Amino acid sequence: MSADTSLDAARERLIVGLDVSTWAEAEAIVDALGDEITWYKIGYQLAFAGGLPLVGELARAGKRVFLDLKLLDISNTVEKGVESAMALGASMLTVHAYPHAMRAARRASEGSALTVLGVTVLTSLDEADLAEAGYGLSIPALVERRALAAREIGIGGVVASAEEAARLRPLVGDEMAIVTPGIRPAGAAPGDQKRVATPAAALRDGASHLVVARPIVAAERPAEAARAILREMAGVLA
Repeated sequence: MSADTSLDAARERLIVGLDVSTWAEAEAIVDALGDEITWYKIGYQLAFAGGLPLVGELARAGKRVFLDLKLLDISNTVEKGVESAMALGASMLTVHAYPHAMRAARRASEGSALTVLGVTVLTSLDEADLAEAGYGLSIPALVERRALAAREIGIGGVVASAEEAARLRPLVGDEMAIVTPGIRPAGAAPGDQKRVATPAAALRDGASHLVVARPIVAAERPAEAARAILREMAGVLA
């Protein structure tokens, strides 16, 4: 694979998190990154600050949007939420990986291009957090159970930390997406993430897409930071 082809492949796998509080900040980041980035994530912070219409704007500009809203409610509400996300123009959408929510999301998205992802265990949690929440399983065991349920139900993929990606890839097969937050370049501070990995390590372990926010959006030169991560990813994909 040529260097240019490897970089193109990396661009299809890197998702930049627009973890900012205003539309203007988000647009400034998108403008600064230009053609370097294809995928953007919109989560609660921007969505609740009036950023949901940006999904359509980005889609019309040829970008792809990962709408990270982690839906969890009664089945009918999840179905209607997924339908609304599709109308916005999202390419990926998260639901919490409870079986009823994943089934509802699959029904709503069937026949569409939307990839539904089941969030297994948040990358900001560790074993103590899980125990405090009342779970009797370890993180690896709970992640595995939820990933297997996602595969059986037939949604497009899961969200899991890079620590679990190597364990999950043989279980879910090559077709399902494994989207990994908590990606930090070597030497970067982990912030509020507890299960982190470098871009290269996450890809080697079986991740299909990497979500990176602060190391890019909070950088003094976001485009340079993005290019460095893309080059690291391209080295693995070559």
